[in-house]
Amino acid sequence: MGIVPLERALQLAADVDLDLVEVAPMARPPVCKLMDFGKFKYESALKAREARRNQQQTVIKEMKLRPKIDPHDYETKKGHVVRFLKAGDKVKVTIMFRGREQSRPELGYRLLRRLESEITELGYVEAAPKQDGRNMIMVLAPHRAVKASAVAATASRGGPRDRADESAPAADDETAAVGETAAAGDTGLAADTSGE
Repeated sequence: MGIVPLERALQLAADVDLDLVEVAPMARPPVCKLMDFGKFKYESALKAREARRNQQQTVIKEMKLRPKIDPHDYETKKGHVVRFLKAGDKVKVTIMFRGREQSRPELGYRLLRRLESEITELGYVEAAPKQDGRNMIMVLAPHRAVKASAVAATASRGGPRDRADESAPAADDETAAVGETAAAGDTGLAADTSGE
């Protein structure tokens, strides 16, 4: 339409039974459109909801260790950290100190540095080890390539599914199986009764 006075724009909107909606108030002159405002609000809410759904949820898993952890236990915990990183999740590693162990924070640093060096191909240290009261905390994050492959694997499997969706067909199958069993039991009972 070009640049028109406000009164003319309002008159045009009234003529076609639409609303005059200002879409770019900071532009000079402000940009307005003739549209159904209710429909516009609905579509913008749908777009916002879709954007929220497509947002990647950041999950932080936590792994707790002790400074004098047994080698086998350490390998088990490291395996969990590796699994979390491969799934694309961040991992918060916490070393818990008790009693006199608090006077030896270098044991915790050494353990965290060892873990860091063993998982370098999967992730990196997002937050360096720091003492927080009785605990020492370090945050590990997966490399972009690892995270991308985890997202692709989740998408190829059909994405995360609701438990309600998984249980609904199973319940129907179970009910059908119970119905068949009950029917078979009735005929078996009739056969038993007639045999006596």
